[in-house]
Amino acid sequence: MTPFEIIALRQTLKFTFLAIGLLAALIYAVFFCHRPPSRAKTIVKAIPMPAFAAAAAISFGHPAVVIALLLSAVGDIALARDGERPFLVGLIAFACAHVAFIVHFWMLGSAPLTAPWFAIAAILVFAFSTERWLIPFAGDMRWPVRVYVVLIALMGVTALGLPALPLATLGAFAFLASDTLLSLQLFRMSDTSRWQRPVSIALWVLYAGGQFLILAGSGWATPLF
Repeated sequence: MTPFEIIALRQTLKFTFLAIGLLAALIYAVFFCHRPPSRAKTIVKAIPMPAFAAAAAISFGHPAVVIALLLSAVGDIALARDGERPFLVGLIAFACAHVAFIVHFWMLGSAPLTAPWFAIAAILVFAFSTERWLIPFAGDMRWPVRVYVVLIALMGVTALGLPALPLATLGAFAFLASDTLLSLQLFRMSDTSRWQRPVSIALWVLYAGGQFLILAGSGWATPLF
């Protein structure tokens, strides 16, 4: 194959994988995210992030984004199951994904402390507020959740240092919002709450959409759009 044909093939595969990931994410949002654990739910949930990672890897995307997406896939599979142990595995996987995004954003952006002070202050207030509305309800998971809160706050702060990459910044805060909804759902809402279904849909849309925006905005040397 000629270099031009190789580049064309890689581009075709990139958009194919992106389409597969987006379609699987849509199917999960419509049919599965609000349902109890099942094999079908786990399989569909496991598709979007590896598909996004493949789209980046096949087309010379940033390695940190590929790693973060693959770690997120591990978290997706773990959280598709019930129980404290799968939750802890998912928490660790997503925590590592946030670390990868923090490193990625830091390397791409200007110093985050150049961001507007009120934006940084808002993130810090949010992080400290979890000591009142979240941590007391986390039980034995109190300290792992605290560490996770610190990491998502750091991701938000580093994302503020990407003024030239607004899609990535928007995606990072959508990811943060999805984590917030998941915390409310897991620790503050009853299983019979009428809000379970809409919250499940909202947090999945924010999560999958956020990951796609991070990839589209900062996954390659040039944003996807």
